[in-house]
Amino acid sequence: MAFVPYAIDPDLDLELVRELDVTPELVWRAWTTPELLVQWFTPKPYETTHCEIDLRPGGIFRTVMRSPEGEESDGSGCYLEVIPDERLVWTSAMLPGYRPQPGPMPFTAVIELQPTGSGGTRYRAIVLHQDAEGREQHAQMGFHEGWGAALDQLVELAKSL
Repeated sequence: MAFVPYAIDPDLDLELVRELDVTPELVWRAWTTPELLVQWFTPKPYETTHCEIDLRPGGIFRTVMRSPEGEESDGSGCYLEVIPDERLVWTSAMLPGYRPQPGPMPFTAVIELQPTGSGGTRYRAIVLHQDAEGREQHAQMGFHEGWGAALDQLVELAKSL
């Protein structure tokens, strides 16, 4: 199957694109191995204290994040698409088994990985929002800064594997 990138709607979606100097396989491993994901997923000084992954469409993607003040945030979602070393898609709008769940800012996240000629990865993270207000809220929360800092942490970890 040929790689077809997701299209974005600039009024509803946020996007982070970077060239990484680690392979798609290492990026995939960092995204899909709970004991690795907890090491990089949340930008410091926040931390991810728990991760649960059932890596299949309909499976759970759950993280528990802790703020520097000790406040915890439990985020559960459902995988929609799993293509090893290429694409990972999950949503916060559903629980495992595609069960709908209410939430204040539902979104769908798409991680696309493409190998580069230099042995690295073209990394593209897209977050699809229900409406412009959700997109703006996520942008104001620091989407680019936070997801970018977490990605830097992922690359640092991947280089050590």
